[in-house]
Amino acid sequence: MQAVRSVRPARGEYDEYYDKYVRRVPDGDITETLVRQVVATIDPLRALDDARANHAYAPGKWTVKEVIGHLCDAERVFTHRALRFGRGDATPLPGFDENAYVPAGQFGERTLNDLLDELLSVRAATVALFRHLPPAAWTRTGTANGVEVSVRALAWISAGHELHHRALLEERYGIPMQLGSMAGPV
Repeated sequence: MQAVRSVRPARGEYDEYYDKYVRRVPDGDITETLVRQVVATIDPLRALDDARANHAYAPGKWTVKEVIGHLCDAERVFTHRALRFGRGDATPLPGFDENAYVPAGQFGERTLNDLLDELLSVRAATVALFRHLPPAAWTRTGTANGVEVSVRALAWISAGHELHHRALLEERYGIPMQLGSMAGPV
């Protein structure tokens, strides 16, 4: 079973837009990567005070709390797609507007620790799904936001999306995020 979880998706298994995420993920069992990388993301953020957690690097940009809320929302969307397609559901799924979700989530009203705990819970559910998918499910595909995507690609996109935002937290928010930890080639 581990072998199927270690196969990197081919470029034709996902929209080219997501290549920037997939390329960030190191080789290996994607479920183990998902387990390890979330800790490397959360640990540096637990040390932030409230002022820093409510900071946006520029006007109109998301705060650190909003980034964490966005990670939760996006991972739920990616995993929902993986569940549906992995179970053989061929119903085309819509896209989602992250820029509408973030304000609606009111993440600034919550504590940073609460958001980080939620991210851990979301990740635990993600890992449980991917760990227990039958081998045949990994190569099943479906249409999301008008584009065909494989279940395998959705696992790697989930991991790469987090790594993308981890890099932004370091580069634009000035939070030391141990970028070398769990990051693949960019």
